[in-house]
Amino acid sequence: MDYSKAIALIKQTATYNLAKMLLEQAQDFFETLGEMGIRACQVFRLIVHDLIKREMNWKLFIEQCSRFAVDSLPITLTIVGMVSVIVSMQVAPEMVKQGGEKYVGMLMGVVMTREMGAIMAGFAIISMIGSSYASEIATMRVTEQVDALKVLKVNPIEYLFVPRVLAGFVMMPFVVVLASTFGLLCGGIAAYLSAHVSKLNYISSLWQGLYIKDISVALGKSACFGAAIALISCTCGYLAYGGAKGVGISTTKAVVWSFVAICIIDYIFATIFFF
Repeated sequence: MDYSKAIALIKQTATYNLAKMLLEQAQDFFETLGEMGIRACQVFRLIVHDLIKREMNWKLFIEQCSRFAVDSLPITLTIVGMVSVIVSMQVAPEMVKQGGEKYVGMLMGVVMTREMGAIMAGFAIISMIGSSYASEIATMRVTEQVDALKVLKVNPIEYLFVPRVLAGFVMMPFVVVLASTFGLLCGGIAAYLSAHVSKLNYISSLWQGLYIKDISVALGKSACFGAAIALISCTCGYLAYGGAKGVGISTTKAVVWSFVAICIIDYIFATIFFF
């Protein structure tokens, strides 16, 4: 009896509740990570199979490409452009004071091409498209539409995952190119207005700071970003359960996991190619 009372008292402590929460979070983390690995293998196999057998659903793929790139472009350009303006307004005056006016464009080119363009575009895509993917598939899951696809002998992974993941992989580099170009233009305008950096100095130093390696790494990184965002969002939505509350939880999880995945992928690329 005393032992039972001791156990009951321990379960009421904050330490026990904290440890229990951490264990539950760790279990959920590894379960979700395992599911993502399984889905990634399935999606890759189905993409290869559909391309070889010429069974790809190009209509769905084109729809997702339009959704991934065209629909998200306004918010992506807005975020990248505003961040570029803010950075340029703070950096350009200080560099002019130190006599580095001719290096403003070079600095903006390196920052936008290597990191800011891809990262900010990825965050915009997660906020708009990733959350949409997760909530859409989660709603289908809790309303048994996914089970209906299985009854109709339609592979839900092939129907829901493949077009979205492939669209993210293909279209994300185009989004990043457009966003980075727009960001560089906005940065040049901000440098001219805030520090009177001439257009000639900005453009000439910009070309000096752009290298093929930086551009190619940014394109490869952005393709991985797009595929990861789509895969994580679809997986979190596919694992949803519990009605409307489950849809909200899966959407939140998809956004958080996508942010973490982008940071990890960016770190891997930076370590491999720039260190």
